[in-house]
Amino acid sequence: MSEILREHFQLKETIVTIFARESGHIDAAKGSIREQRAHLEEFIREDPFFQITLEPYDLAANDAPDAPEIVRRMIEKSALFGIGPMSAVAGAIAGFSVQAMMDEGATYAVVDNGGDICILNDLPIVVGIYAGSSPIQNLAFEIAARRTPLGICTSSGSVGPSISFGFSDAAVAISEDAALADAAATALGNAVTAKGPLQECFSAIDRPGIDGALAIRGEEMALWKQLPPLRRARVTAERITRG
Repeated sequence: MSEILREHFQLKETIVTIFARESGHIDAAKGSIREQRAHLEEFIREDPFFQITLEPYDLAANDAPDAPEIVRRMIEKSALFGIGPMSAVAGAIAGFSVQAMMDEGATYAVVDNGGDICILNDLPIVVGIYAGSSPIQNLAFEIAARRTPLGICTSSGSVGPSISFGFSDAAVAISEDAALADAAATALGNAVTAKGPLQECFSAIDRPGIDGALAIRGEEMALWKQLPPLRRARVTAERITRG
């Protein structure tokens, strides 16, 4: 089995870690990021409202019938949870990047876009869960080998720069669609209140396509639906993809 290559890459606000077996596959991911960001930036120049709205975006109402695929995907996935399209941007970019790697023949391709991760792994891997100052630490999902991509995305009210209106230290959603997982993680994070039963928060993301979720708030953790096995692993801030 060949060595796994790892590269940190930043293009403006997009900060990713890319894992692959071949440098050409990493180049494919970086090319996809450049392409999808260009599509997205052009659309936002035409309608800056797309970038700031926290509510579902209506293509017809905003006279944008020729929107690029990444814009359409972000709108479709975020609307399922009643939130704005930028809630799905990191997962969408990660998903497009892994697809570009697959188009170049990759059977192992991981793109971690600031905690929103798309994975294609032909051997088992471990994905850590970082929950900031929560005492629930050093947990990870053990992902069995698979032939189709998987999205594992995280939102937090206490970690990172993303907007969250909730009180989660980590809100994780899993789906075969990384953009859908990203939007779901945002919606789940928003639903985590300061008090009250943590399990009730999952009703906010009970939609087709969401395979499972996990929420951490302080000393509490709740699991929902089908999740990969949890195991102990060393998870530190240094391992987070960030600028």
